[in-house]
Parts: sequence; structure tokens; C-alpha cells
Amino acid sequence: MSLRIIFMGTPEFAVASLDMLVKNKFNVISVVTAPDKPSGRGQQMQISAVKAYALQHNLPLMQPDNLKAEEFLNALSLLKADLQLVVAFRMLPEKVWNMPPEGTYNLHASLLPKYRGAAPINWAIINGETESGVTTFKLKHEIDTGNILFKERVPISETDTAGNLHDVLKHQGAQLLLKTAQAIEEKRFGKGILNFTTQENIQAPVAPKIFKEICRIKWEKPGKDIYNLVRGLSPHPTAFTSIKSRNGDLKSLKIFYVEFHLEAHQMAPGAIVTDNKSYLKVFTIDGLLNLLEVQIEGKKRMPISEFLKGFKIEDKMVMV
Repeated sequence: MSLRIIFMGTPEFAVASLDMLVKNKFNVISVVTAPDKPSGRGQQMQISAVKAYALQHNLPLMQPDNLKAEEFLNALSLLKADLQLVVAFRMLPEKVWNMPPEGTYNLHASLLPKYRGAAPINWAIINGETESGVTTFKLKHEIDTGNILFKERVPISETDTAGNLHDVLKHQGAQLLLKTAQAIEEKRFGKGILNFTTQENIQAPVAPKIFKEICRIKWEKPGKDIYNLVRGLSPHPTAFTSIKSRNGDLKSLKIFYVEFHLEAHQMAPGAIVTDNKSYLKVFTIDGLLNLLEVQIEGKKRMPISEFLKGFKIEDKMVMV
């Protein structure tokens, strides 16, 4: 016998976990993912990464618009799942997460109770953390607050970006979800017990959704804070600034990679120093940020040397 599992997830981060379950012969009876949506200039319909995997592996699929709709709830109930596993999906109503006898477990990309919310990977780096990790917990009413089953710690280096950390946690998370499924299956068939840890009620940093204004660089901040912001938003949604010409024209500039050098100076934050060939540095209140990879509006992402071939930094231009 084996557990009847419904897997819920949408982005590429969730695919590794689903693949781990499939490769380890778990009985995934259905996959629930987001509806197709238009994307890009042509507004072509795009499918989620999880849907693409499910189709490739002939897994039954559901894409509900409304998780509270009777049609979806009835379809879910008829599957008679023992367990639901959730990775990077929407907030579930109680009728959904409370349906299977073994409950619903979520994989979260942080060391709970730290960084509850939608963007834990980004905020850990933005806040200069030196470690992150993955957690599996049993869902209950309040978001990301359920009893913890397992945790796995992962170090964050000084140069890690959100993209790097995403890829590490994606694979660590898949291993942890496998461990979680195995433990629940053993318990279900009388071969083990589950040892939960209640989440501490502490003042922990949170990870709210990232909006555009958070991504705007404020040059009057300490350089290390700006450096961490760039790392924490790279490659998506990306930190940005504006290049202001002497006549006041603004050009938006996304910044993907930088180096920070602590250095005393008398320059105004946002002032630029460049040879217009190989380097472009911007003053912060306590040093210089050396821009390494950028994207000016209307152009592709490129190294700073390529950018300077097509965009001349003129006298009195500043970053704002």
C-alpha cells in the first residue's frame, strides 16, 4: 500500500519537489496548479512549470480558478487523497487543507518562524542574513504558522544572490519534502511517529510580497544595504535606479550585479565616476558601488563594458 498524494504547486521551484516524489515512486494521484495566463508582448497563454512537468509525466491535472468553488471541492473529495503536499502555491481555504486524513503539509523556503510570507528568499538576502533554509510544516489557519516537522539549514555567502539561493533551496527543499512524505507514510502504516515542533511566538523578520517601490535604490542609504538589496532582487524582480542627465531626462536602469567598497569621500550619494569604457561606479554615503551587470530601458541585460559602448555617461549625470 502507498499514500494517495495530491501535489499543489506552480513555479519552477516546486518542480524539483514533484520530480523527487515521482522518481521515488510515490503515488501522486493528481497535481493542482495555477490556470494558464497570458504573458509577454503577444499575450500568449503560458502554462506553469508544474503543469509542464505534469503533462510530460502524464500526471492527472487540475487548474481551478477558485479554490472554494463547489466543483473543485467535489473533484478533490472524490480523489480520496490521504495527504496533500504544497510547494509555492496559493493560500488554501480550510475546506481544502483539512480534507485529507493525514492533513496538508507545506514546504517553505525559510527557517520558520523567520520569514513567513511570499518572498522569503529575497528578504533573507536583502536583510543581510548569513543563513537560510527550508521547513516543512502542517497547515493550519494562520499562514506559515503550523507545527514544524523538519528543517534544513543552508548558509548564505556574501556574494549569493536570490537566484543562487533559490536554486540551492529548491533542491534542499525537494529532499526535505521527500523526507516528509516518507515519515508520514511510515507513520500511516504503523512504522514510526511524527515529532512536531510548535513554532515559537517570537518577533521574527517577515517576508511580504515585493512591490516595485521596494526595488528602487535609495542612494542615500549605506552601501552595504544597497549591495544586499541588489543581491536580494537579482535576477528577479531586480533592483533599479534612474540615470538623470544634466537637463533632467531620466532613463531607468536595472542593476543585477555590483561590488561594494567602503570608502570615505566628499561626493553626493548618486554621483557617478566612470572611464566610459570598463567601469561605472556610484557613490553611496559611505563608499562606492561598482556596477557589473545592468539593463537600460529598451535594451537587453549586459556587462557594464558592453553597456558603456552604447551609452555615454556625460558630465553631471547622476543616479536618482
